Amino acid sequence: MEIYEALEAFASLSQETRLRVFKLIIEFGDAGLAPKQMAKELKIPDNTLSFHLSHLTNSGLISSKREGRQLFYSANTELVNGLIDFLKENCCSRDTKPGQRKKC
Repeated sequence: MEIYEALEAFASLSQETRLRVFKLIIEFGDAGLAPKQMAKELKIPDNTLSFHLSHLTNSGLISSKREGRQLFYSANTELVNGLIDFLKENCCSRDTKPGQRKKC
């Protein structure tokens, strides 16, 4: 993962409503979650939710699929795992205690 990709994802998640939306969506795995359910559970207006879903989609953190007339949003778990790997990339690489390297 390139640093600009990580920055884009973290910038998207650095807003409270988007983080709450993302955390809710990720609970539903590949099945995804419909916007009406999100708005009801998080108690946010549809237009506000739409704005935040658009932002999360543009950052690559979520995607949508259409089933009939309904949209379902799901998390891009590959990107999330990539972010975690990006953060851990150099974990303990400068540990100065000989023979006692930590596992990350």
